[in-house]
Amino acid sequence: MASTKIVAAAAVAALTVAAAAPAEAGGYYRRGWNPGAAAAVGILGGIAAGAAIASAARPAYAAPPAYYAPPPPDYAECYVVHRRVWVPGWGWDVRPREICE
Repeated sequence: MASTKIVAAAAVAALTVAAAAPAEAGGYYRRGWNPGAAAAVGILGGIAAGAAIASAARPAYAAPPAYYAPPPPDYAECYVVHRRVWVPGWGWDVRPREICE
């Protein structure tokens, strides 16, 4: 993690120096870098900064463990039937009753 920060800082510093080089109209540069060196530093700095960002962007996760649930047990088929039942003190009432076969 620290090395990616160092690489990123070096790339930013190199790009700052390359961008600050003055361009002179004499056909050559008395101070600063020539255009080829500035382009090379820009490309290398971009690659280094891109690699630092890409390596820090997403952590690597392992695959989840393989787990297969057992099949559900076979239950008998059940259904609900409404039946009339005698309720003492109340009379006849319709109540649901679950029947399993």
